Amino acid sequence: MALVRRFEHKSMERNSLHKEIAATYSVFGVDDKRIVQIDTYGSLDREIPGKKSQTIQLDREGAENLVHILKNEFGFR
Repeated sequence: MALVRRFEHKSMERNSLHKEIAATYSVFGVDDKRIVQIDTYGSLDREIPGKKSQTIQLDREGAENLVHILKNEFGFR
C-alpha cells in the first residue's frame, strides 16, 4: 500500500501494454484529509484470481498532481 503525493516522469526504454484487470476505488477521511484509494485485482490466470494486488492512495496533493499529468497527456480540460 502506498500514499502517493508526487509523480516523477521517467522515460522507459521498452513499453508494453498490460492485461486489463479489475479495479475499485473508495473514499474515506483521516483527520481532516480526504483520501481516494484505488485497489487493483489480479488477473484471472493468477494463482489466486481476483485477489487484491496493489493499493494506491491519493490525498489532495497527489490527486492534483495526477490531474495535472492527465490534462497534459490527454488534453483534458
